[in-house]
Amino acid sequence: MTVNSGSPAWYLRRLSRMGPREVGGRVGDAVRRRRWRSEPPDCPSVTGARFTAVLPAGTFAAVPPDAAKRLVAEADRLMYGHAEYFGVVRDDLTDPDWWCDPKTGRRAPWGYAFDVPYRNEDAVGDIKQIWEPSRHQYLTQLAAAYAITGNERYAERVAEHLRSWWTANPPLRGVHWISGIELGIRLLSWVWIRRLLDGWPGAAGLFEGNPVALNQIWHHQRWLAAFPSRGSSANNHVIAEAAGQFAAACAFGWFPSSARWRAGALRSLERHLRSNTFPSGLNRELATEYHGLVLELGLAAVAEADAADVPVPATIRLVLLRMTDALAAVVDNRLRPPRQGDADDGHGLVVDGAGTDRWASLLATGDAVFGRLAWWPAVTGTDVRTPLLAALIRPYPKDGTAPAVTRPASRPDRFADAGMTILRGPAEIWCRCDGGPHGFLSIAAHAHADALSVEIRHDGVDVLADPGTYCYHGQPEWRQYFRSTLGHNTLQLDGGDQSVSGGPFLWTRQARSRVLVADSSDASDGGTAHWCAEHDGYQPCVHRRQVELTAARQELRIVDEVRGPRRAVQLAFHLGPAIAADLADNRAVLTWSRDGEDRFAVLDLPGQLSWRSHRGETDPPLGWYSPGFGRKEPATTLVGTGFTDGSAPLGEFTTVLRFRGPEDE
Repeated sequence: MTVNSGSPAWYLRRLSRMGPREVGGRVGDAVRRRRWRSEPPDCPSVTGARFTAVLPAGTFAAVPPDAAKRLVAEADRLMYGHAEYFGVVRDDLTDPDWWCDPKTGRRAPWGYAFDVPYRNEDAVGDIKQIWEPSRHQYLTQLAAAYAITGNERYAERVAEHLRSWWTANPPLRGVHWISGIELGIRLLSWVWIRRLLDGWPGAAGLFEGNPVALNQIWHHQRWLAAFPSRGSSANNHVIAEAAGQFAAACAFGWFPSSARWRAGALRSLERHLRSNTFPSGLNRELATEYHGLVLELGLAAVAEADAADVPVPATIRLVLLRMTDALAAVVDNRLRPPRQGDADDGHGLVVDGAGTDRWASLLATGDAVFGRLAWWPAVTGTDVRTPLLAALIRPYPKDGTAPAVTRPASRPDRFADAGMTILRGPAEIWCRCDGGPHGFLSIAAHAHADALSVEIRHDGVDVLADPGTYCYHGQPEWRQYFRSTLGHNTLQLDGGDQSVSGGPFLWTRQARSRVLVADSSDASDGGTAHWCAEHDGYQPCVHRRQVELTAARQELRIVDEVRGPRRAVQLAFHLGPAIAADLADNRAVLTWSRDGEDRFAVLDLPGQLSWRSHRGETDPPLGWYSPGFGRKEPATTLVGTGFTDGSAPLGEFTTVLRFRGPEDE
């Protein structure tokens, strides 16, 4: 179903997912926006401001040479104006047009920020393409290159672009003053730009000695204090808002309101880090990239607190510790985490060049701050960010002053609160089984209709893949496909989704899942791991799925059962982009290459269904894989169609994946 996210019907559906307190808060926001239409006030006078949140001497000596080399290479590309955002290659960053979307060629309209129809691509362009450069994370890369090399041309480019942006985007005018997450991340970037440029003679004149910069910093914080994400929208956005405001109030604490802003942001950060995170440490949005974003933002906020000697509640560090241990637990042997839920390539702090492994970087920082556990996977990659954060963040206390916490003695494979189970076997078989909540909060904004889906890898290669996200706004048919039930490795009944979408970030009915069995002990000793769960998204029918990983046979068996009346069924298996498939009747021979070695598997599909192979189809979309936001490529999807039995006891479909070559059959 295509849904117009600006229509009256959408607003009614959105309103129905709010509680009275949220409705009251939003009414107050609307009144405040009307009041703020008049000319915004200038920031209070600031005299004698100094920036003291500097990095300790010798910090950059700890940056690994290969990480520094990657960063400088990236900075040089940026100096020539070259960058890529969400699959769109740009060569115009020597003198950016801050309001232009290079994908559609459209420019966002000028005017009062809250009047800009940013969800309407016909009027504004692709809003993600416009917003991303204005997070100024490419400027943190240039500033880091200056700090490492001492080459002032990087610093001068940063100063030129900041002055350009401040001139083009006065407070409350235009598209860059609409979304709190953008303001929060931009503030965090400015803090780090100032820190990384500290050795440059022009740094003070660019920031604390510049009335335009002071006005911008003040108005960003005034905005964030007035318009926090509320209620059903208090997901990763509110973390970014609080982290950015807290960082600025610590590092740029030059204003009469700074202490109040700092205290309010810290309260918000502590509350929402807890509410956004399961006790197991996984992010409640069940969207892995947002786990990474929230962890990055939390670590950056703690770095500012420690740099400014501002005490933070112990619960903040405890949540970040649990998030780090959870990340270490769920990655595969190549340090790739699950591909679950929405993903938009969002980062909290960027100071590294292309080719740096985000997840290895986070684990390296976790090691430096919290200490690695014996079962953590080895991290061999290097990065710039870890030594910078580690220079500011105090190591997690081990003297009994921190809250009592028992960290896992062995690698967890079941996260009961999140409904995630990881089955691991020999030859680096990795399988994620999804029996968790549909999503977070009443709208479950970043959820997909993927109950009981599986994701299977062999030595880090996607074999049965989660296809990803691809887009948010502007292409409703693609947004619908990538988060649909048919777009995941699970079973669909009567051509509909398990959960009902009311808009691109809104679910009006959510399937409820429960895990029945999770004997997920490591199968590498030749045993068998078991998992079983069911969901109620197709009432009165119930879909139940069992997964068994038998180590000795390098075999995964998936049994789908449908309890209830006769229904049309589609069972989909999405192969990774590296996998070639030869389908004959209900058997597919899968082939791929890894590190120059040919590898094979056999997929035996349920014989009572009729199987077809789909690849790169557009009407409707089917057979696609999105390696990152804004990018998609054809991949093979196998779809079986037929009917459930409808008679006692149930309809049953068995799929077997064996990691063997055809010669073993």
